[in-house]
Amino acid sequence: MRLRILLLLALASVCSAAVAPLTIVNAVVSDSDGGGALPPGFTHIAGEIMFFSFQVEGYKATSGDKLLLTYKIDAFDPRGVRIIDTIDDKIEASLAPEDKNWKPMVHHEVPVPPLAGSGTYKIVVALKDEIAGATATKELPIEVSGHRVDPSDTLVIRNFRFYRGEDDTQALPKAAYRPGDAVWARFDIIGFKYGDANSIDVSYGVTVTSPSGKVLYSEPQAGVDKSQSFYPKRYVPASMSLQTKPDTRPGEYGVVVTAHDNLGNQTYESRQSFTIE
Repeated sequence: MRLRILLLLALASVCSAAVAPLTIVNAVVSDSDGGGALPPGFTHIAGEIMFFSFQVEGYKATSGDKLLLTYKIDAFDPRGVRIIDTIDDKIEASLAPEDKNWKPMVHHEVPVPPLAGSGTYKIVVALKDEIAGATATKELPIEVSGHRVDPSDTLVIRNFRFYRGEDDTQALPKAAYRPGDAVWARFDIIGFKYGDANSIDVSYGVTVTSPSGKVLYSEPQAGVDKSQSFYPKRYVPASMSLQTKPDTRPGEYGVVVTAHDNLGNQTYESRQSFTIE
């Protein structure tokens, strides 16, 4: 009896090894097509392209050595919002005798939204073996670093900063310029409402005043963002510039930026200042 039980256990072990479950393996993200896996904890930057790939094992083939696998790939932000349209595709192939251990490979590009916020995103794969009816899933967490803009339930201007030049990344600790300098500033607009298909309609105007309060420059439509996107635009990056004259008098000058959310019927005004020394 003991020998029989051992034989049955051995047979069950052989059968279990022979019938491997459908599995998604070697799911990795690379920084180039066909590149190696990035190290654990690697941080992706908003706007970059992730090269995602995975392999499949444990699938079944027909008596004619045909395989048919279908899969869906989704990617989500930390709030569970899709950042891409679902990738819906299949793997269909005829197997040769030497392909019995073949692991089909899948490659797809997954773009990170240009204005993505920081946090843990994830890529999710749902796989189905259409021959055997088996299914498998896989989740791959992805760390993303994005420009910080604190959220708001209502329209607001955040992160207003003055710069020395158009391409500068370091804001001025003190907004002080000399006569004849160009004054550059960047800011973010957030808290606007969305329409159909994540559409937005945001605009802003700029007014510059002299130390005495006189209006020196006014542009009611300095910038407009009227667009729609698959992934909702988190904020609107905006900028302004002003070329001062060589004979500009020293003093403190005012800048008024007025943002409009035309879909949400909201207006917000931000007052800033810079000095000419």
